[in-house]
Amino acid sequence: MKLLVVAVGQRMPDWAQTAWDDYAKRFPPELKLELRAVKTEPRGSKSLETLYAAERERIEGAIAKGMRIVALDERGTALTTKALAARLQAWQGEGDDVALVIGGPDGLDPAFKAAAHERIRLSDLTLPHAMARVLLVEQLYRAWSVNAGHPYHRE
Repeated sequence: MKLLVVAVGQRMPDWAQTAWDDYAKRFPPELKLELRAVKTEPRGSKSLETLYAAERERIEGAIAKGMRIVALDERGTALTTKALAARLQAWQGEGDDVALVIGGPDGLDPAFKAAAHERIRLSDLTLPHAMARVLLVEQLYRAWSVNAGHPYHRE
């Protein structure tokens, strides 16, 4: 199974890249993890609809046909770590490759979010973009570890 994280925005601070790399290397071979950063549309005097359309096109271009799309959205379903582990197990059981999508400064195009298979949120807090990537990869790793029976997750 493949987990693809598509994130709008290309530059991450060194600390965030180091954290991402550390978690990414922990995933087992049967659960491939990949990050694809897509360019943020320059803001200028463009309308929000124009920005959304440009970023949506880049996001969709990064996702292979047939992948399950999970949009990260502040109004998405809140998941506990165990609930995320259950979702990961279900995706694996269904044989789905999954694209988890993090929007840019203005979020994701509303039509893209509506068309996604699922919408989840990482936190009730507003997170910096780099922190959202790190938190997502850490929680995906933790969900895998719960399912694998590893002691990484303690109650």
